[in-house]
Amino acid sequence: MPDYQTIHEKSPVFYDKYERKAELQHQTHYCPGCGHGIAHKLIAETLAEMGLQDRTIFVSPVGCSVFAYYYFDTGNVQAAHGRAPAVATGLKRSRPDSIVIAYQGDGDLAAIGTAEIVHAANRGEKITVFFINNAIYGMTGGQMAPTTLLGQTSTTTPWGRRASNEGFPLKVCELLATLEAPVYIERVALSDNKNIMRARRAVRKAIELQQQGAGFSFVEILSPCPTIWKMDAVEAQHWVGEKLVPAFPLQVFRDRKHEPVAEKSPSHQTVEEVLGVAQSAQPTEASTASHFHGQKLDIKVAGFGGQGVLLLGQILAEMGMRDGLEVSWLPSYGPEMRSGSAHCHVCLSKDRIGSPLISHPDVLIAMNEISLRKFAHEVKSGGLILYNREALPAEFIPPQAHVACVPASAMADGLGSSKVANVVMLGALLAETNFLPAKTAWAAIEEMVGTYKKDMLTLNRRALAAGNDFIFEKVEVGPVPGPDGYCEVC
Repeated sequence: MPDYQTIHEKSPVFYDKYERKAELQHQTHYCPGCGHGIAHKLIAETLAEMGLQDRTIFVSPVGCSVFAYYYFDTGNVQAAHGRAPAVATGLKRSRPDSIVIAYQGDGDLAAIGTAEIVHAANRGEKITVFFINNAIYGMTGGQMAPTTLLGQTSTTTPWGRRASNEGFPLKVCELLATLEAPVYIERVALSDNKNIMRARRAVRKAIELQQQGAGFSFVEILSPCPTIWKMDAVEAQHWVGEKLVPAFPLQVFRDRKHEPVAEKSPSHQTVEEVLGVAQSAQPTEASTASHFHGQKLDIKVAGFGGQGVLLLGQILAEMGMRDGLEVSWLPSYGPEMRSGSAHCHVCLSKDRIGSPLISHPDVLIAMNEISLRKFAHEVKSGGLILYNREALPAEFIPPQAHVACVPASAMADGLGSSKVANVVMLGALLAETNFLPAKTAWAAIEEMVGTYKKDMLTLNRRALAAGNDFIFEKVEVGPVPGPDGYCEVC
C-alpha cells in the first residue's frame, strides 16, 4: 500500500512571522477557540489554491480582527469602523482586476456599518464580504450586538435581551436577500468539522464569483467566541450549533448566475466637454506667467461666515478647471450661518493633487484680523498674504512673505454692496499672482453667481476690476524688517 503522509502547515498567504509582538511572532492575537483563526485559514487556503494572493486586497475592520493585516500577506487596507464595504467599493472600482475582500464582525457590519453593507449590496458591488457573527461585541468587552440572541446576557443586557426593549436579533442574510443585486448569499457555521467544510466551499464560491466578474457575494459565518461567552473552546463550538444555528438557519439565500444588466454606457467626455467650456490641453499663457514659478498654487481663504469665504474658494476651483488644471476645494466652517469662523483650502495644480489639505499655503487671503493672526505663520516663506484692511494690525510681526493690504470691505461698500468684498480680493489675487487669467475669473463668476443673482453681475465685474486696479496702482512700502523676516506692506 502507498505510504501516505499528512502534513499540516501554515498557508503561504500568511506571513512567515507575525510582527505585531516581538515575543509571539509564531501566533496570532486571537483567543484559544476563536472562530477568526478558522475563518482566516479558510480564506487564506482558498486564495493560495486559486493563485490569487498577489491580486487580493484584504480590507480589515474595527473589531477583534483589526490586526488582520499582520497576518495576510496580501494587499491590506484598514477601514474605519463599519466602513469596510465603502472602502472595498472604492478599491474595486479603482482596481477592477483585484480580488477585494471585506472582512467584518457583527458589531462592525450590522451596527455602525449597516448603511454601508446595505447600499454596497444594493449596488451590486463586485466585492466579497465575509461576515463573522458571534452574537456579541468581542473586542470591547461583551456588549449586546445587533445579532445577540433573545434572552442572551451581555454587559449591556445583564438580564438577557428582550424584544420589547432591545428589539429582535438582526438577520443580515435575510435582509440582504430582499435586494435585487446580490448574486450569492449564504450562511454557514464553524460548529463542527462537517459545517467547517461547508464553510470552506462557501468561501471558495464567493471568491470564485468575484474572479469571474460577478456581482456582490456575501458569506455569513456563525463563529464561537469562548472568552466573552465565558466558555471553553469545545463548549463554545457546541454552543454555535445548539444556539446560534437555530436562531440563524444555515442555508443559501441567493445563488444565481451573474447576468449583467443591459445599460447604455455613458459617453466618454473630457472634463471640458462635461462643463461646456473650451478645451484647454495646456494652461493659458497668463497662467504660466505666474510669480509662483511652479506647477502648483495652494491657497487658504479665511474669515467670518457671511464674507463669501467659501464662495471665493469655489470660484477659484471653477477657474482652475476651466484653465485645464487639477483642482481641489476643502471647506471648513462652524455651525453659525453668519459671524462664525470659516476657511477653505484650494489647490490648483498642473499635476495630480495628493491631498486637498494645505498645511503651508502659498497664498493666504485673510478677510479679518483673527484669520490673519491665526494662519499667517503657516504661509510658505516667500509666499503671499492678502489682508482685508488698509494696514497691518499694530504690533503684528509679519512672516517672511509678501503682504498686500487691500481694504476690500471698504472698497465693496463704496461700490454699493459689502457682499462683493470677496470678489475684490479675487481681483487683487489675480493681479498679484498672475496664476489665472481675469477672463477665466469672469466666466466662473457668471456661471456661479449669475445663475441666481443676475442683478449682482455688474457689481461683481466692477469689484473684480477694482481689486485688480488697486494692486497695480498702489504704492508699495518695504521691506519692513522684523525679527523673523520681512514683509512688503502696501
